[in-house]
Amino acid sequence: MERQKVLACLLIVLVSSSLTFSQIGSDLLITLPLIQKGRTRRASSSALDWAKSNADARPIPPGQTLVLADLKGPGIIRHIWITIASPEKGYPRLLLLRMFWDGEENPSVLCPLGDFFGMGHGLDVPFDSLPVRVTSEGRARNCYWPMPFRKSARIEVVNEGDQPVHAFYYYIDWEEVDQLPDNVAYFHAQYRQEFPAVAGKRYLIADIEGEGHYVGTVLSVRQRTQGWWGEGDDFFFIDGEEEPSLKGTGTEDYFCDAWGFRRQAGPFYGAPLVEGYDPGSRTTVYRWHLLDPIRFVKSLRVEIEHMGFTFNPDGSVRSSFEERDDDFSSVAFWYQKEPHRPFPPIPVGYQRLYYDYRAMIEGEDLVKGAQVTSGDIDPQALGGYSRGAQLFWRPLSEGQALTVTFEVKEKGRYDFLFVLTHSWDYGIYQIELDGVALSRPLDLYHPTVEPREYFFLGRELEAGKHQLTFRNKGRNPASKGFFFGMDGFLLVRR
Repeated sequence: MERQKVLACLLIVLVSSSLTFSQIGSDLLITLPLIQKGRTRRASSSALDWAKSNADARPIPPGQTLVLADLKGPGIIRHIWITIASPEKGYPRLLLLRMFWDGEENPSVLCPLGDFFGMGHGLDVPFDSLPVRVTSEGRARNCYWPMPFRKSARIEVVNEGDQPVHAFYYYIDWEEVDQLPDNVAYFHAQYRQEFPAVAGKRYLIADIEGEGHYVGTVLSVRQRTQGWWGEGDDFFFIDGEEEPSLKGTGTEDYFCDAWGFRRQAGPFYGAPLVEGYDPGSRTTVYRWHLLDPIRFVKSLRVEIEHMGFTFNPDGSVRSSFEERDDDFSSVAFWYQKEPHRPFPPIPVGYQRLYYDYRAMIEGEDLVKGAQVTSGDIDPQALGGYSRGAQLFWRPLSEGQALTVTFEVKEKGRYDFLFVLTHSWDYGIYQIELDGVALSRPLDLYHPTVEPREYFFLGRELEAGKHQLTFRNKGRNPASKGFFFGMDGFLLVRR
């Protein structure tokens, strides 16, 4: 059998067969010695004057579109690698990825770039799985989804943020073939969100018309209230049925874990981000149906409940299985024969983020009026930070305090989002608002420099000036110092 025909058949196997992964891997290795017709190609950001220049990246101004590939078929995309330099917070959700097969007007892939590569919330987080692998602290994104096309393939990225992408690097590795089998289907990925999940109905992950098979789900949740949110069951309605053929037993059960989520990643399922169960905590989980695809002939509807613990005003548990109003977003992955039903429009740019980072009170702007009990305080330039800098304070002993003043323009109830730096010589800090503790002690130690977000429920604030105090409570035994750094903070009005 010719190698290209074998590979085309294996493409179908990967998404529709009950063979074990070891058998699939063995079959792929068997084909490697076979020299046959076909040509390996690549579309990349390599410099146009590649022999003399190292300018191997493309910028994307705000509102502009970068075409990554405009290919002529038949062919199969085998691998996509991307890395990005952008100063804008939340950029993985502000960049919109679109893919078009065979000249279609409506994209078969319509998804924020970060979510497509398995991580929601506009974050850079590394993890390993079989079709998707993300490394370099979340900045090197790879996928190995086979993407066949008969006539053409067009892949593009739209910058829906307010700041320019300084450098967008990419490889798109594909194979040009003579023909594809008639039953090879097209790759699809669709993003959805509800901020918050709509009361009175299950969250909709996918609503597909046509023939194909479903191969994966990425779900991202941001909690609006405390406690366990994942008691919701999954339901797959196949070919228009009223009672679903596939009925679940809990959110973590569908994502192949048990008794809640903990941070882990594997070939077929994982939870690369689990921040906890406090208000503002974020989770992203994935489930790849590579060896157990869900087949449909006419249609498929995928839903999941947004159920979990709810609480009375006094903090006592009201129910362990009641509808919650957390923020849900998802990506559905599937293969189907064309044409597909056009996707509904998705929220644009900052509507896909929970916060408007453009309103952040910048840490470096607070340096001038800040008061410290000891140590030097300065703006510090740091790549990847909002406006490229942070407030940097260097106390030399335990028990020191930093106080900054900010102004509330309008009376109301405000929550707080802090972007604090973790590093190898940072201390443990408690945040106080007008002299009253706002946070638990936060250990800011980490072996490398890493900004993290912290969300805290606030209180009613009068218009006028208020104070935030960052009080040192010691340091992690592994830390080499008591330092403190803050990119900035947001006032989030309820």
